[in-house]
Amino acid sequence: MITTTVPDRTEAADYYFTYIDQVGEGDIREILESQAEETLGVLGRISEEQSVHRYAPDKWSIRQVLSHVNDTERAFVFRALWFARGFDTALPSFDQNIAIAGADADARSWKSHVDEFQVIRGATLAFFQNLPAGAWPRRGIASGNSFTVNALAYITAGHVTHHMRIVRERYL
Repeated sequence: MITTTVPDRTEAADYYFTYIDQVGEGDIREILESQAEETLGVLGRISEEQSVHRYAPDKWSIRQVLSHVNDTERAFVFRALWFARGFDTALPSFDQNIAIAGADADARSWKSHVDEFQVIRGATLAFFQNLPAGAWPRRGIASGNSFTVNALAYITAGHVTHHMRIVRERYL
């Protein structure tokens, strides 16, 4: 059995520890799996009407927040795939504002966003659960920063934790 550990400060740029530090000790695959259940529980209690709520006029709606979470999980896991498979070409930055502008998230149903989260997280779990031991420490460059595959797994979980805390504190 492959054992994962919380990344050390050499595995990602300081900024990304904003997310990593929100993830506790334990096997990241198990954390991602239990986080999915918890997140879906919270999302399932949000109605279609509530999902278009913004806590301030210049802030995203809950639908936009979840659209951002979904897009960003795809981006982090793509980076992990790229580095895990041994590609050495640096990857570009991910601009959340460009992504959210192109998503038209409020035009879609809340249920479609929640269903998408569930499917994306399922793919994330399948990827990390089947990752060979030698792939976890592999590194690559994205957004001008060095990451290990291990760090990207923790960043993925921490990013969801971060945004779900914001949803609970500011939207609900």
